[in-house]
Amino acid sequence: MSWMNEYPRPQLKRASFFCLNGEWMLDEQKVQVPFPPQSKLSGYQGQVKDMLTYVKTFRLPEGFVPESYRLRLHFGAVDQIADVFLNGRPVAHHEGGYLPFWADVTDLMKPGENELVVAVLDALDHDYPYGKQCKKRGGMWYTPVSGIWQTVWMEAVPPKCIESVKITPDLTGVTLEVASASSMVTIEVSDVTRITAVSGRPVRIEIPAPHWWTVEDPYLYTLRITAGQDVVESYFALRTVEIKGNRILLNGEPVFLHGVLDQGYFQDGIFLPENPSGFADDVLRMKELGFNMLRKHIKVEPETFYYACDRLGMLVLQDMVNSGPYSFLLDTALPTIGWLTRPLLPAGDKRKRIFEQHALDTQKHLYNHPCVIGYTIFNEGWGQFDTERLYDLLKAADPTRFYDAASGWFIPGETDVDSVHVYFRNKKMTPGKRPMLLSECGGYTRPIAGHLFQPDAKYGYGKTDSEDALTEKIMQMYQEMVIPAIPQGLCGVVYTQLSDVEDEINGLYTYDRQVCKVDKDKLAAFIKIVRI
Repeated sequence: MSWMNEYPRPQLKRASFFCLNGEWMLDEQKVQVPFPPQSKLSGYQGQVKDMLTYVKTFRLPEGFVPESYRLRLHFGAVDQIADVFLNGRPVAHHEGGYLPFWADVTDLMKPGENELVVAVLDALDHDYPYGKQCKKRGGMWYTPVSGIWQTVWMEAVPPKCIESVKITPDLTGVTLEVASASSMVTIEVSDVTRITAVSGRPVRIEIPAPHWWTVEDPYLYTLRITAGQDVVESYFALRTVEIKGNRILLNGEPVFLHGVLDQGYFQDGIFLPENPSGFADDVLRMKELGFNMLRKHIKVEPETFYYACDRLGMLVLQDMVNSGPYSFLLDTALPTIGWLTRPLLPAGDKRKRIFEQHALDTQKHLYNHPCVIGYTIFNEGWGQFDTERLYDLLKAADPTRFYDAASGWFIPGETDVDSVHVYFRNKKMTPGKRPMLLSECGGYTRPIAGHLFQPDAKYGYGKTDSEDALTEKIMQMYQEMVIPAIPQGLCGVVYTQLSDVEDEINGLYTYDRQVCKVDKDKLAAFIKIVRI
């Protein structure tokens, strides 16, 4: 499967699909979409400027739009500010580089050839979410991406179509809310039930002999929803996430989260693997090592990633994407040595508004994915503001997940978990009344010659020089810091990290994913016995 034929929205799938990925012109030079122009896989040879102009000419397949149907143009993500024109007329304006948007372009289409232009402004404006991107990359800051970096596609929909499906599961069934211009919808669940519901009104569906979703058995029910002429396919899982006392519960039972920091960076595609299957490959690599959770670190992925986690059985702790300023001294260095109190840097009204809306939109975008069990609002004080107010806002918008309001330090009064980062040493953990997450730790380096981003790459938090040494160091960290704290309320650990990223060589895999740096069998067997 390639980015040319991977359906980009598995939670709301229609038979109608026309992909616009492939060769475009960017500032009069060829570029391969959806890869960002800074990446090798894009093939782009020009200078990546703050202002970028993409051009694509295309013809629709004959009969693609049935009579009276409407044509929608979709973008998975464009970083940061995009203005879209079809045949010289404006069709869409979007701000923010991590979430999808679409426009109805029916009335601007011509018979035969059409011209699509996407004008992008990406000055790496820190009023907008930007993650780990930095114009002067180095250390834990990486090559920036610009412009189109997810799939561009079209679909034909009837005038009265299904706009959204909201799925809220528990252990005996689901509550569904279908938004459609048609007054009535028909819902079919796998082979177990078929009902008719009123559009826009929540409907409860009890599932006979419910089959729960777990990491070991990630069972998915299929959905088929019909509203007039429109038919979409989706899926859901039966699972719950709760907090009781100082424990996190999955399906009513305490769970220990063996996590890995997953930044979603790839050597040739930067924000994307060469093929969509690269996301599933990473999930399976981490499951093979014994891990059951990925902390998706300050990046929102294409839905292909979350679908892989849903169907393969991998929990996801999703970070909101940071905005605002960063201070190495105040946000990293001093807290690392124990200075955990300071006034947070102020945020302007524009940045506050953008961050808040982006966080709410991220929740809405990912709501139906069973793999997503929690959210990190702020990481290590990066752009942190109004923490308790945002916790209350996001918790009210989606109470079905837990919230790590401030990962690492500067922990507020309102949060679901106490979240700490520990590097360079193993220390005694002292959980309190809330569940505790060791939400970053480890990060031990092991350079692999021939698999480095650059020959002098060395960034990390402790050196090892062999497969056995790295494996033993991780196990020692568990034995000295993790295992003793579990009886008192430590509920999870996030090891840094899944793979090397540019200058960072502290991955379990090399940046090209060609070499696993630990003893797979030994580490997996050890992690398997560590539980609550």
